[in-house]
Amino acid sequence: MTTDSNRTSTMTQPIYVLNGPNLNRLGKREPEIYGTTTLAQIEATCRKAAGRRPLEFRQSNAESQIVDWIHEAIDNGAGIIINPAGLSFTSVPIMDALKMFAGPVFELHISNIHRREAVYHDSLVSKVATAVIMGLGADGYTTAVEAMLRRLDRAS
Repeated sequence: MTTDSNRTSTMTQPIYVLNGPNLNRLGKREPEIYGTTTLAQIEATCRKAAGRRPLEFRQSNAESQIVDWIHEAIDNGAGIIINPAGLSFTSVPIMDALKMFAGPVFELHISNIHRREAVYHDSLVSKVATAVIMGLGADGYTTAVEAMLRRLDRAS
């Protein structure tokens, strides 16, 4: 049974939007694949989409930092949206950390990884994600935040 106090605490828990290696170069890096939208612009659209829901938007090129943020989300977060970038295909530590998260986990990719080189086809994160969003460009982030809000609203 959900009490009003439980619902309030759930509503104040942030959505974590975690970004992996090289995503700080968005807007400059391979614009033919990733577009010209910067990560700062993506963050602004995510915050707008989240409305009053708190959002922790972060980026790191270091696997260990991303694992630490997932651990933080385990203790404090309502949901995780993660674009692990190149770590999607290599990081058992990120996969293992995400397995510990009780809430929804959305894996996000700007490009459709299945239309790219074979090295990008087998994401470890997909194996533990609640949902996978890919190929929508920067718009995928807004789609992910809006879908996460709906999922969390239904769960509360």
